[in-house]
Amino acid sequence: MSISVVFLAFFAMLGLLLLGLPIAVTMAIMGVIGGLAVFGWPFMESTGAVIWSVQNENILTAIPLFIMLGELMLRSGIADRMYVAMAAWLGRLPGGLVHTNIGCSALFAATSGSSVATAATIGTVALPSLSERNYSMKQALGSLAAGGTLGILIPPSVNMLIYGSLTNNSIGKLFIAGLLPGILLSLIFMGYIAVTNLGPSGKREEVVSLGEKIRLSVYLLPPLVIFGIVMGSIYLGLATATESAALGVMAALYFAWRSGRMSLEFMKNTFVHTARITGMILLIITAAFVLNLTISLTGVVDELTAWVASFGFSTTVLLLVLVLFYLCLGMFMDVLSMQVVTIPITYPIVTALGVDPIWFGVFIVLMCELGMITPPVGMNLFVVQSVRKDKGSIQDVMWGVLPYMLMMLAFTMLLMAFPAIALWLPGMMS
Repeated sequence: MSISVVFLAFFAMLGLLLLGLPIAVTMAIMGVIGGLAVFGWPFMESTGAVIWSVQNENILTAIPLFIMLGELMLRSGIADRMYVAMAAWLGRLPGGLVHTNIGCSALFAATSGSSVATAATIGTVALPSLSERNYSMKQALGSLAAGGTLGILIPPSVNMLIYGSLTNNSIGKLFIAGLLPGILLSLIFMGYIAVTNLGPSGKREEVVSLGEKIRLSVYLLPPLVIFGIVMGSIYLGLATATESAALGVMAALYFAWRSGRMSLEFMKNTFVHTARITGMILLIITAAFVLNLTISLTGVVDELTAWVASFGFSTTVLLLVLVLFYLCLGMFMDVLSMQVVTIPITYPIVTALGVDPIWFGVFIVLMCELGMITPPVGMNLFVVQSVRKDKGSIQDVMWGVLPYMLMMLAFTMLLMAFPAIALWLPGMMS
């Protein structure tokens, strides 16, 4: 298969996506048409075997468990109380409650695994207080949209699970690899907020006594305990990702019961939303594996690898090209679409050049984070815009998030220069 045909097929798939065809349908169509064109009807027999193996993949069981964990945290009111406690500790920093947005996003991300859930939850809790205290809406909205992206980097992360299932890499190592970059990126965001709010015009909250801070800190215990159970069991080698997710769900159920919100209606809503999101994700993953079968059987990846190698690119140059590639895709595609469409093609090429697959997982997630806040289709931009009550223009969110995009690009360069930022903790795992 010639390189020109490969690019034609890729842009045809992008065209179908831009026309509004669902990503799962698009990938299934391209995979089946390509397979039938090259191999005929026997390809369908192979497709059946692939679909069966995907639906019986143990590792994918973790996806509904982590989604359910986030739903339980969202509906039990833990996020509301967590915001109050974070505001007490961070409110006196230059920037006030904007720091609380980032801190709460990071902590909620450590239990939810979802960027959209993080942005929606923290945005719903934070925006009334920010508006009441006359904070700059651009800065507030930008911090909420950017803070939400931490949900797909700080473990547990559904997107890391998808990357691991598509590339057959250790989910535990991928989770651990995202921890230090996620914390550093949060601190960079907070450093920027502090610097831009220095001086008398910078916002600060009222002083809270140490006793009150300690009293409110009890609200931070549920997410910290759940995070400790999930990541501690993985890091120490006591549980797989699926088992740790189940332990996290049990802990979340306990905290939901303690909150007094546990009821049949509560559980019904949790299960229904978990089933809907899980069904969407697993349908996309199944279609992605059908497309991957066509790609592997036709030898497309080998030809692309040889074609890229013919340019004589160094690893650094290739990664910079991929940064531009994903930045452009992020303007038109959602995160899940970017992952399942591009990973089967880019992963073999970069690993053939010696790039560590665990490090590349963190790189891909960073690129997906950028996609979440890249205009005009960045999902978090619309999520944050949807929860604001003043009906202002979405341009406030877009301009507010621009500095965070630049910081994330700079952090990507830092990660390329010092890959140990992502690989140190996985290297120390049991």
